[in-house]
Amino acid sequence: MKNILIIEDETSIAELERDYLEINGYRVDMEHSGDEGLKKALTGNYDLIILDLMLPKVDGFEICRKIRDKHDIPILMVSAKKEEIDKIRGLGLGADDYIIKPFSPGELVARVKAHLSRYERLLGSRAPQTEEIRIRGLLIDKSSRRVFVNNQEVTFTTREFDLLTFLASNPNRVFSKDQLFEHIWGYDSVGDIATVTVHIHKLRDKIEQDPSNPQYIDTIWGAGYRFKI
Repeated sequence: MKNILIIEDETSIAELERDYLEINGYRVDMEHSGDEGLKKALTGNYDLIILDLMLPKVDGFEICRKIRDKHDIPILMVSAKKEEIDKIRGLGLGADDYIIKPFSPGELVARVKAHLSRYERLLGSRAPQTEEIRIRGLLIDKSSRRVFVNNQEVTFTTREFDLLTFLASNPNRVFSKDQLFEHIWGYDSVGDIATVTVHIHKLRDKIEQDPSNPQYIDTIWGAGYRFKI
């Protein structure tokens, strides 16, 4: 369950926002003053913050700035102020969205869902990517650009390694010679797609126990090649 903090001095608005969010499966806390809202935002474990701009004691701009200094989570700023300069300032301080009052609770929920989904995708893209590919007796170490076949290191040229890694990183997908040439060599390179066939044969000679009966790289007649797992 995602945790959301609402910092809003108008109790009726905050409660309406809370009710709609809870109906949609979110856990919601509320604060009605800027100083207490800031304290909770900095110390609590929240996935998203809905932040009013005009608050007693500490305004939304200052709260946004201080939250962004410590946390990288979605901040949705809401305000009755329609001036473009306020929106620009809020977004410039790190707010992810600026919603002008009055707005429908349904719109707020939709924006919350969209920002949480976007944030999760962003976190996923930041996750460390594996540097090794292990498929049966084959080990490809992408960081060191080394390949081991049944625990024995095998030497590859730059193009051979790139081609093998690309195919092994996209298992069970069929790539035409044109696609492979474009991805590994680029169409502005000297040569033609016949070099793909040559390199496939070289890869098979190096990784297959029986190149005439390949267990890794299949030829899909009329279509291209596939790295099977």
